[in-house]
Amino acid sequence: MIDKIGREIEYLRLSITDRCNLRCQYCMSERNINFLPKGELLTIEEIKRIVKIFSKIGIKKIRLTGGEPLVRKNFIEILENIHSIKNIEEISLTTNGLLLEENFESLIKNGIKKINISLDTLNPILYNEITRGGSFNQVIKNIFRALDLGIERVKINTVLIKGKNDNEIMDFVKFSEKYPIDIRFIELMPIGDGKSFISMSNDKVIEIIKKERTLFSVEEKIGSGPAKYFKSHFSKGRIGFITPLSHNFCDKCNRIRLTPDGFLKLCLHWNRGINLKNIIRNKVTDDELEKIIFNAIYNKPEHHNMNKNIKENNIDKRSMNQIGG
Repeated sequence: MIDKIGREIEYLRLSITDRCNLRCQYCMSERNINFLPKGELLTIEEIKRIVKIFSKIGIKKIRLTGGEPLVRKNFIEILENIHSIKNIEEISLTTNGLLLEENFESLIKNGIKKINISLDTLNPILYNEITRGGSFNQVIKNIFRALDLGIERVKINTVLIKGKNDNEIMDFVKFSEKYPIDIRFIELMPIGDGKSFISMSNDKVIEIIKKERTLFSVEEKIGSGPAKYFKSHFSKGRIGFITPLSHNFCDKCNRIRLTPDGFLKLCLHWNRGINLKNIIRNKVTDDELEKIIFNAIYNKPEHHNMNKNIKENNIDKRSMNQIGG
């Protein structure tokens, strides 16, 4: 569907849990975390109903996120339901990669062809520090297993933090030159615990890379997101840059988000949206629900204000695991 300023909204990032098997420093606290009670999560049936309605108004692509989506016990049933819905042309997954091994068969069977894996360092010691646990070796093993199994596109999402992992930029570039894996450098957003760290502009990242490599723009459309991609003379994969702060892409934004507890977020930064869970549980008809969702998306905010001082009551104060990565 087309929103009020002419953007085609076709992409839903669907978070199915706020729980995670890691505690990444910029994402969530190490202790005293208040996860959603089971009854506050959208049920399997509610998720299927909502996605069906989204598909009727023009949503064609779904990305399953969390938290860590693979920790939800009925993940496969959710995936099977979405895979069965007419007009959903693409289902993809964002994950920390730890639980992929036992899920590959079901993922492939149900149409997952694109997997984004969050990995902020190639240093096992720093990995343990940033994630506060987990197995670096297991993640690497699963990345290569995804390639072996023929996953169409494997991407690594890397959030750069000044003084933490910003000395690994060329290590990641060389990784994408050695293997057919896309590396995407993502500017750290001032959301939740991320406010405690210093972001690194992708302009600076490109400047560092260009000291050692000539970069060539990749013109083909890759994926559903806002990344701009480049290659070097040696690339097997691509080098991508997502710049929500230094060069926002709001005028081309094609996405909406649904949180684990059913809140339709129209922009990552703003707290504006609609609690679809409450509406559904108040017994609305599908036609009524479709009109509510259509009107909300039509009035999607024109832009975020992450780099401006705005009223606190307009900002979403939840962490990324609660919103959906």
